[in-house]
Amino acid sequence: MPLINLTELRAALPPGQRLIGLDPGKKTIGIALTDVMLMLASPYQGLPRGKLTANAAAIAAIARKEGAGGLVVGLPLGLDGSFGPAAQAAKDWAIAVSEAVNLPAALWDERLSSSAVNRMLVEEADMTRARRAKVVDAAAAAYMLQAALDATGR
Repeated sequence: MPLINLTELRAALPPGQRLIGLDPGKKTIGIALTDVMLMLASPYQGLPRGKLTANAAAIAAIARKEGAGGLVVGLPLGLDGSFGPAAQAAKDWAIAVSEAVNLPAALWDERLSSSAVNRMLVEEADMTRARRAKVVDAAAAAYMLQAALDATGR
């Protein structure tokens, strides 16, 4: 499936369907989920990064279970907004996952989402490093997905 822009993805969703946010890291894929009104993103889980077929099967199972009709994949642009190798890898991965799970996907800038979430978890939640490691990927996916919802809201 080709990637589409987020505004088109939101418009194409039937009422009551959710979006899944994916933050593909080197070791873990952060997963977040919207509510059915597409107003609030919440952390869902971290998925160990593995073979595409296994990761796609897990994402497809979540989509079926939660009633999701589309994917929003984090795009790691450079700090200056440049499209480098990491962004190209995320784009290629997003296309492959979209095709494997048969759901449309959009990309969304996720610059600094992990560092913003880590800072919040240290300053506001006073979490230990070990506890942060368990939640940061899903929280970063929710941070990115919420930014996307806010920017494209109705």
